[in-house]
Amino acid sequence: MVEFKFIDYGTDFGTRDMGQKLRQKLLDMIATGEKVILDFTGVNVVSNAFADECIAKMLLDMPLDELKHHTTFRGLNPLAERSVLVALQRRYKLITSEND
Repeated sequence: MVEFKFIDYGTDFGTRDMGQKLRQKLLDMIATGEKVILDFTGVNVVSNAFADECIAKMLLDMPLDELKHHTTFRGLNPLAERSVLVALQRRYKLITSEND
């Protein structure tokens, strides 16, 4: 397993631009085949826009089961956890409704 420490990039994540940059780094790490720990320890804010761009949009590159297989979360505070969960749910619904 390999860790991706969000604290290395800041404590507050609100923009899609930052989400896109970090998503690419995460996809590169996932491509190595190792499980990636998404470590949010020390992070205060994760906006819905950032969570969608950084994490949920990975569903455009791989199915949900594959994303679950390659990633795990650590250190999310309750508000950040909600942002990530809501973003994943919305993106998953969008993708599955497009495939119907």
